[in-house]
Amino acid sequence: MEFHFDFKEIATASMVLFAVIDILGSIPIIIGLRNKVGHIHSEKASVVAAIIMVAFLFVGEEILKLIGIDVNSFAVAGAFVIFFLAIEMILGITLYRDDQPESASIVPIAFPLIAGAGTMTAILSLRAEYFVENIIIAILINIIFVYLVLKSSKKIERVLGKGGLSVIRKVFGVILLAISVKLFASNINQLF
Repeated sequence: MEFHFDFKEIATASMVLFAVIDILGSIPIIIGLRNKVGHIHSEKASVVAAIIMVAFLFVGEEILKLIGIDVNSFAVAGAFVIFFLAIEMILGITLYRDDQPESASIVPIAFPLIAGAGTMTAILSLRAEYFVENIIIAILINIIFVYLVLKSSKKIERVLGKGGLSVIRKVFGVILLAISVKLFASNINQLF
């Protein structure tokens, strides 16, 4: 078995995943969840998100084909999910109401916050262009960063304060909105 490690591919894939996962933009959501449930299981959330992402890297396209969905349809659906998350962040409203979670680790942090539709779509897109081993390294780099942010969310909250968090939430909401529009625009033409 031959490995094709390429620093440029690893760096590019890491940057793409970093932008899509947007863990810094999710800090206000993470803090809100921590305030609701009391504790976030950082290790469990990080490990589960990594497993979901790596598994989807290998079987994602096959699963979509099995249920009769092409990658472009999945990307457009992911764009809608990201769009509504962005609207929530920008306008400070709640569109999605779920039962109060008892703990915040696998749901909603590992999935769909970290390894959500946008991340899955990005992984499938990267798979078409880059070697698998480089994407796996990019996933691991992002998971380490995600873990550090989850672990230090209390400190981040203290440093930024309510006003700082509000500004970050709105700025990253706009960035997320732009990502959703780009995802939608680049995939909608393939459906017709």
